[in-house]
Amino acid sequence: MLPPTTDDGAVVITGASSGIGEQIAREFARRGYRLVLVARRADRLGDLAEELGGLAHVLPVDLSDRHERATLPDQVAALGVVAEVLVNNAGLATVGPVSESDPRAELNVVEVDVAAVVDLCCRFVPAMVKQGRGAVLNVASVGAFGPVPGQASYGAAKAFVLSYTQAMREELRGTGVTAAALCPGPVKTGFGEAAGIPDEEAEKALPKFMWQEADAVAKAAVDGLASGRGVIIPGAANRIAAVFRS
Repeated sequence: MLPPTTDDGAVVITGASSGIGEQIAREFARRGYRLVLVARRADRLGDLAEELGGLAHVLPVDLSDRHERATLPDQVAALGVVAEVLVNNAGLATVGPVSESDPRAELNVVEVDVAAVVDLCCRFVPAMVKQGRGAVLNVASVGAFGPVPGQASYGAAKAFVLSYTQAMREELRGTGVTAAALCPGPVKTGFGEAAGIPDEEAEKALPKFMWQEADAVAKAAVDGLASGRGVIIPGAANRIAAVFRS
């Protein structure tokens, strides 16, 4: 369940400058939550915060940098707010076989998609448990339910996020804090473009009925978190795909 809105409570959202993260920020703002928007692109964050009015704070942080992200809890506290919801949305991917991969790029995927999720959960969840309320939403993927040839690191990273979140959810029972994994299918967000897969190319490879809009995914995510669901898979086709990939 989601904690109720409070004067000093806030939703910390990583990767909030675009795509699913931006839409999750908009969805929480519509529900009256204060926000802390985290991403590298300060200009994009600033534009979004201005659009959302006085509900949003901006913290430009490179989550691939362990030293930078370690400062995030103190930066949030310095804003005078308490992180009552953590959304680990920031992520990236690479494309191509392992035999042709760049070790630095692959390890960067692991740093952002895996290490940053673990790091921020370890830094924010203890305070949530201490205050007896809170929620964590970790963004995984339908790809978490089976291997993803050509994106081996990404698929494995999302499988880790799913398993990690499910284990943490069990640990948190009875504490007043909950955790859920969001596992969307394909979404037009520019994420694929950054990985080297244009949306037009991806659309040819994946059935049209699997595609979801980012705002619909965000609404499903927040609704699912509010209703206490542990694994949130937007779209009936994607839920069926997850079963067959398992």
